[in-house]
Amino acid sequence: MAQLEKKTAIVTGAARGLGRAYAEAMAGEGASVLACDVSSCEETVAAIRAAGGTAEHVETDVTCMDSCTAMAEAASNAFGRVDILVNNAALYGGLKGGRFEELEEDQWDAVMNVNVKGLWQASKAVVHPMRAAGGGSIINISSLAALFGLPYGMDYVASKAAVIGMTRAMARELGRDRIRVNAVAPSAVMTEGTEEFFGEKFEKAKGVIAAGQLIQRNLEPRDLTGTILYLASDQSEFVTGQTHMVDGGSWFL
Repeated sequence: MAQLEKKTAIVTGAARGLGRAYAEAMAGEGASVLACDVSSCEETVAAIRAAGGTAEHVETDVTCMDSCTAMAEAASNAFGRVDILVNNAALYGGLKGGRFEELEEDQWDAVMNVNVKGLWQASKAVVHPMRAAGGGSIINISSLAALFGLPYGMDYVASKAAVIGMTRAMARELGRDRIRVNAVAPSAVMTEGTEEFFGEKFEKAKGVIAAGQLIQRNLEPRDLTGTILYLASDQSEFVTGQTHMVDGGSWFL
């Protein structure tokens, strides 16, 4: 039996990159998937269906509570329940780096609005249907940047550190509801977003990142999907409030 058979998963930021990889992996393990993004998730859904999986998509802006509520309702209406939320939507690839005193205020506010407030609102939206289903799993995507203190990106670093704190607080509040809340903190994954983030320094950054890991190769999306599937499944039913580093041994918690 597939790990996630009869479960419904919502993945935010699912139009490309890691979000798409998470959505496809969970569909491959039997979950009915609602792919959500401000951009079109048609390609994600088409790939899932072509592989024999079940998926729908809905345009979702996590900075808008009404949009998040509609997201949860769409999953319930399409599949009858909500069991899993992967809070993957975040501003990252297009961010302009710089010394912290020179970061633009508008960018800072946008990062906090999506990466922090958006996670809070998406989580709020699924709590009631998860309670109705008898429990669930919320998986928040943080980053090694929050532990390492990535220079020249303090807005992103602060937002991902907030994700870890929110994960711990939510886990303590939702344990009685059998809703588990965990975070995953990867190092730089080889996606379009990471290439956009480093720009012309991408190739050099790849070498530096790999050299700083115990497993000296770059992190690919497939390296993360196993952790996501574990946290989404009943295999981790006694695991909550944890931050799982997937970084080739860059950092020890």
